[in-house]
Amino acid sequence: MSKNKGKKKGKLENNILQILQKNDTLSLNYKQIAAKLEMTDANSRNLIIKELAALVATKKIEQPERGKYKAIKSTDYHVGKLDMTTRGNGYVIVEGLDDDIFIPSNNLNHGLHGDEVEVYIYRRKRNDKYEGEITKVIKRKKTNFVGVLKLQKNFGFVITADPKMYTDIFVPISKIMTAQDGDKVMVELEDWPEKADSPFGRLVDVLGKPGEHQTEIHSILAEYGLPYEFPKEVEDFAGQIDITIRKEEIAKRKDFRNTLTFTIDPKDAKDFDDALSFKVLDNGLFEIGIHIADVSHYLLENTLLENEAYERATSIYLVDRVVPMLPEILSNNVCSLRPKEEKYTFSAVFEINNKAEVINQWFGRTVILSDQRFTYEEAQYIIENQTNTIPDNISLSQETYQVSDDIKNAVLKLNELAKIMRKKRMSQGAISFDKVEVKFNLDENYNPVGVFFKISKEANHLVEEFMLLANRRVAEFIGKQNPPKTFVYRIHDEPDINKLENLQAVISRFGHSLNLKSKQSISASLNKLLGDVSGLKEQNLVDTLAIRSMSKAVYSTKNIGHYGLAFDYYTHFTSPIRRYPDVMVHRLLDFYLKGGKSQSEEDFEAKCKHSSEMEYLASSAERDSIKYMQIKFMQDHNDQSFVGVISGVTEWGIYVEIVENKCEGMVRIRDIKDDYYTFDDKQYALIGSVTKNMYQLGDEVLVKVKNTDLIKKHLDFHLLGKNL
Repeated sequence: MSKNKGKKKGKLENNILQILQKNDTLSLNYKQIAAKLEMTDANSRNLIIKELAALVATKKIEQPERGKYKAIKSTDYHVGKLDMTTRGNGYVIVEGLDDDIFIPSNNLNHGLHGDEVEVYIYRRKRNDKYEGEITKVIKRKKTNFVGVLKLQKNFGFVITADPKMYTDIFVPISKIMTAQDGDKVMVELEDWPEKADSPFGRLVDVLGKPGEHQTEIHSILAEYGLPYEFPKEVEDFAGQIDITIRKEEIAKRKDFRNTLTFTIDPKDAKDFDDALSFKVLDNGLFEIGIHIADVSHYLLENTLLENEAYERATSIYLVDRVVPMLPEILSNNVCSLRPKEEKYTFSAVFEINNKAEVINQWFGRTVILSDQRFTYEEAQYIIENQTNTIPDNISLSQETYQVSDDIKNAVLKLNELAKIMRKKRMSQGAISFDKVEVKFNLDENYNPVGVFFKISKEANHLVEEFMLLANRRVAEFIGKQNPPKTFVYRIHDEPDINKLENLQAVISRFGHSLNLKSKQSISASLNKLLGDVSGLKEQNLVDTLAIRSMSKAVYSTKNIGHYGLAFDYYTHFTSPIRRYPDVMVHRLLDFYLKGGKSQSEEDFEAKCKHSSEMEYLASSAERDSIKYMQIKFMQDHNDQSFVGVISGVTEWGIYVEIVENKCEGMVRIRDIKDDYYTFDDKQYALIGSVTKNMYQLGDEVLVKVKNTDLIKKHLDFHLLGKNL
């Protein structure tokens, strides 16, 4: 056989195998295979028939019935998730395989980032890596993409800003809607013909002009498939809910309207879903109620409103707005525990002694009347100054006012008990993640005019400790019942030791270390690390890396405890206005308090998974909105030099985080002109070939803004040198 004929035979064999592998649930005859290969003449069909016989004989395919052929699944086929790189190649992550499977760009076969795919491993252990080819896209991670429309005469292309999206999307002129050239749009992927370079799609939304504030915020939400408004029918449904407080309903509840009650929230909060009540009992104990908005009273199952809340699963907190889980009439009005208004609540009530020990507990539906709304700053002023007077510069109303002795004493006693609970929690292995939050002062046009940092103080910890108490005790109450009952837990697994070792390598550059000998020593040394870096230039970097070294907290019916909080039982009970899992917890708790039998674990596990996924998307959108606003802020600081800390080092450059405002940008390696630099992955550094000058993780440097790209959310710096 000539070399040319051998190549043709080999190519035909591979093509037939690929067709049968892509249609592995079907048995195909030679005519169907010929049609897919577009080889329909008599001579070509004869070649196909001969090749099929040879493949059966060599047991590369099977013949389940006369004239029908099917692929044989081998152990070289796996199912996993495709993780694209920014260079156009990918890796398939397969559960159970030690190494990811490298997929060169020419073997992606229409797989996109995040897709569930079938992959064939054709080469094992090349440079310690598997190498393979995607044989089937099983499930798309997403079919809607945000991008900019480039319009031609008879068609358009949508080009996304996502560096992991390696193709544009073709849109026929009939599916362009009202979009104009250069508009930011959302496109739905409809088809990807086998021989087409690009997938085909249709426009489903026109978001506006790139760079405009509303366009970019809506684009962030659309990118993650998140809504930015409620459908009219949902708003209409919510508007018809009976929101009156009725005597017959109050009679079914425990009445706390005459018990001292108040809320403590951020000054810009509009929904108050938790309140604290305080009473000194005759036996010397303190009755402390954690009262939570009774959302499930209004959010009835199998309704339009319930379906919308479940799909959203969480409120989304962007830099300039909140996208609520529930329409405003519920989230900011009827369910919000506003002062001087009677409200239905679901409560956890504890009798606690001076050592912050729980002596008795009670759970159930209640009615309250909040006496006072505090901001964190107002409560903090009472704690720090032990005074009844809130001055005008602290007051939310900007007017000096006084609170009663009862309220002042309640705040001080609650803070005293919270400090005891916090100290005990830390001694038991809880980890204190008080990461600095970046906030922006915005003008009326949503332009950032300043950056400030939200730092937790005693008033924040006061509220946090009592919310943690309620969440833990509710979870423990159900979790310890016999026979076991299905419940929604908030779980947090132990950290991956490899990630902790990587963290150890990074923090050692700053003179810090971790004790990785045991679970208890890890927690203690993490707390020491977080305390040691507080206020230092590397704080934000170390805080971020420490959080990334942790497992991700999720919702599940399968309780494994919460590592970060050092709790054996934990749930989310305290925020049903903004979290759907809390609504599920309220419903289950109420059902079990009434003697109900255990609910379907399978149903609630599916709801837990959905809630965890939506929480991840919401937090991703929140991070993107902060990044967007940071870049917008830096646009007006082109002429200013900044002190920054090197927060990342890669083969293409260094990432620098500005100390004074936490904005992070990149210095590209090609823009460092004083030497030829190469990446040293062992030292987390770029090293000059001639000068041996080193830019290492954690170094302080001076930078200046080079370029700000709001659309790609990218910030580039000029490197001015080290900050000596």
